[in-house]
Amino acid sequence: MSSPTSSPTREQLRTEGFELIDEKLSYLTDCLAEALKSLGETELIPYLPWSGSVPDDNPPEGTQQLYSIGFQLLNMVEERVASAIRREREKALGSTSIRGLWPRALKDLSALGFSPKEIVDVLGDVDVQPVLTAHPTEAKRGSVRERHRALYELLARTENQKYTDREKHRTRERIITAMETLWRTGEIHVVRPDIFRELRDAIHYLRDLFPLALDRLDLHFTEAWREAGFPLTELRSGGYIPRLSFGTWIGGDRDGHPLVTPEVTAKALDQLRRGAFQLLHRELEHLGTQLTLSCHLNPVSEDLEIRIDELAFTLGDEETATEIHDRFHEEPWRHLVSLMAARMKKQVEGGHGYQSKEMLADDLDLLSESIRATGCTLIEEQYIRPIRQKLDVFGFHLATLDVRQNSEFHDKAISQLLEAAKIPDGENYGSWPEEKRVAFLNEELQSARPFLHDTASAGTEADLVLDCYRVLADHLSQHGHGGLGSLIVSMTRQLSDLLGVFLLAREAGLTEITNDGPVCPLEVVPLFETIDDLENAPGILGDFLAHPVVKRQKAECQQVMLGYSDSNKDCGILSAAWALHEAEENLTEVGKQHGIKLRFFHGRGGTISRGAGPTHWFMAALPHGSLAGGFRMTEQGETIGQKYANPANATFNLELLVAGAAITTATHRLPSPGREPAKDFLPELTKVSQKAYQTLIRAEGFIDFYRQVTPIDALENSRIGSRPARRTGNKGHSISDLRAIPWVFSWTQARFYLPGWFGVGSGLHHLKTESPERFAAFKEAVRQSTFLGYTLTNVETNLASANLDLMKAYAELVTDAELRERFMEIIIAEFERTRDLLAEIFDGHMAERRPRMAKTLEIREAPLRVLHRQQVHLLKEWRALVAAGKDSEAEALFPRLLLSINAISSGLRTTG
Repeated sequence: MSSPTSSPTREQLRTEGFELIDEKLSYLTDCLAEALKSLGETELIPYLPWSGSVPDDNPPEGTQQLYSIGFQLLNMVEERVASAIRREREKALGSTSIRGLWPRALKDLSALGFSPKEIVDVLGDVDVQPVLTAHPTEAKRGSVRERHRALYELLARTENQKYTDREKHRTRERIITAMETLWRTGEIHVVRPDIFRELRDAIHYLRDLFPLALDRLDLHFTEAWREAGFPLTELRSGGYIPRLSFGTWIGGDRDGHPLVTPEVTAKALDQLRRGAFQLLHRELEHLGTQLTLSCHLNPVSEDLEIRIDELAFTLGDEETATEIHDRFHEEPWRHLVSLMAARMKKQVEGGHGYQSKEMLADDLDLLSESIRATGCTLIEEQYIRPIRQKLDVFGFHLATLDVRQNSEFHDKAISQLLEAAKIPDGENYGSWPEEKRVAFLNEELQSARPFLHDTASAGTEADLVLDCYRVLADHLSQHGHGGLGSLIVSMTRQLSDLLGVFLLAREAGLTEITNDGPVCPLEVVPLFETIDDLENAPGILGDFLAHPVVKRQKAECQQVMLGYSDSNKDCGILSAAWALHEAEENLTEVGKQHGIKLRFFHGRGGTISRGAGPTHWFMAALPHGSLAGGFRMTEQGETIGQKYANPANATFNLELLVAGAAITTATHRLPSPGREPAKDFLPELTKVSQKAYQTLIRAEGFIDFYRQVTPIDALENSRIGSRPARRTGNKGHSISDLRAIPWVFSWTQARFYLPGWFGVGSGLHHLKTESPERFAAFKEAVRQSTFLGYTLTNVETNLASANLDLMKAYAELVTDAELRERFMEIIIAEFERTRDLLAEIFDGHMAERRPRMAKTLEIREAPLRVLHRQQVHLLKEWRALVAAGKDSEAEALFPRLLLSINAISSGLRTTG
């Protein structure tokens, strides 16, 4: 530890962090040994990770679970230490030393010349929405995550230096007990979780974790604002800024998920609404305990007294109203809040209460005004303002629910409708030329009349789409827009894919009649995913924004979703990254031409191969002018737990997200800094990179190689998420049908990380051998390019996470020696090429330049090696049983294989 009389340097803080990781990990490992001893699992104690040498012989079967829990503890320790070191860094170097957080963001905004008033103006446009999805990348059960939360809280208690030895011993005993429980809690999903279990998990974050993080986030922002010397009155004049809200796909994403029925969507909307009522009831109950002001010491407004009488009368529960009056009639503010809480409790139980969030907001406004009239402004600021903000953020819906469906599914639905309505050649709508489709839709969308009566059935696809839209229309009529997101069309490839949604909405009654014609009350959003679709996206969006049916919406903003997963799977990481960058730049220009702001929805996954990376750096690398304030991004699978499982981590990650959006939005308002420094090199680089990648995955025999060298067959049979691994549900030999998640997941498990780097080395090698001078210029451009710095650093991270020896071990699973040697030779050559050229570009290998990343990889490698060797053996044994038709024996072995997948996922901190 550094001397208390001198401020530590960044290097000293890093070293201190490494020492803290070792110290805390040793403590928890000792506790785990005690738990194993108590449980009678003494034969596993010699195999504890990080307690000595990792065994090379065949360890007992329980080592999979042992190492999995060991990695879970390591992940916990790293999160806790990162938080502690940030605190030490702030004390030693000041709050502005931490990049990405509010103090630094406000300092940077001031340095850019923004006044407090101009900053408030920028923040008024910032609207950030993380969208929770349930893609099958969370391998751990909810019960395990509950045990993790308990352990994290106990670990935090060990840091209290003022505890007595008795209290420290008590905490240690509780940690050991928690580990006993964790050991006996089943880690893996024996049966596939259903959608509502996934929704319950999401509601836990939305209802129980994010509100607490929101309080801390608002406090951090207010403190940073004051520290910057800005007037608080200026900030409060802007309302609740910057805006943060939440979305979800769980119960609405039906792209290739046949279990997301209209009934599921209806139930999801109801559960989200009930979760919001539970949140607000809890907040009101707590608020009441703070408002103990006496009517004998404070002036009570007539409006307050009248409202108390009104609420007591309309509560419809004389006994409860009388009890509240008897307890709190001398504390009128508590009296009012208690009646408000009682009314909200009725709504939690399914009864009548507040008809809208605006009605509740009126009561909270009355509270604020009357409290301020007493002169108690701090009470209003610290207790009432936070709940008003939560009502603004979570409303009566917790999160907005998007509905996503594939364009091909919509085509089938429209074909069935047209066939049922006896439209000539209607059954072949899906294969009509685009001109014919658009002409037909243009004519139909001028009319409000449907093809069929709402009780008529046209076919499976048509019924599913229309019944889903009827659920949305019903929710809209009962509860208004709150809770309803957008209608997202995945695989948008032409204008008619979007216009067809308006036709389906009309058919389901999801339209509003205006003087200009029928209007869809929900936004229709294109999702551009493949490389071809990204290239065509600007033309499609331009035609869409110019279309009468869209113009009559009179919207000032249009949402556009970009898919990071399928574009990468399609053409490789470098080509996908540049295609996305150019598409966003060109789409932004289209929006400007039509006078429409674009709100990009970034479909990023939990791994670099699917768009992940440090959020604030990701934003900084966006094309200039593309972030106008509105920003959406998916949060998927295990990433949700990693970022938001505890309040401290949730606050930190949300602050990175919102502060990053604020500084980027402000920067994008300034004049353009000029052309992308590496723009002259990227067309050539990406062309060669894409060719190398596609040559590999399209080569004869590659599918057979891939299905044997990775555990993709085990993942297709896993019970990780509710959604199938393939869009069509078929287990055929088709990469195009395979979802990007299992594609990346399988390569990650086998330690290839192939989608995250393959092709990059070929592009760089071509540039260097064709023109050494241009390569030198490119190297200089990388230093000036935020986009390339971000992209290539992510590629380097994937390379460092891959392991050549383990790749070769998995390659032994390929039964055809010629196939194995042919593809391994190509992959190894590209791996070494990419690694060496990146080291040349960055002037040194990653381990030298990024010691923290090197540390987190190094500490995991030895126990991971044991797990990988076990998995290779299990895969070989399981596949042999399957091939021999010994289904019962294969099924009996499968849980061990699933545990192996889970353990490796914990060690790598990622799945797909």
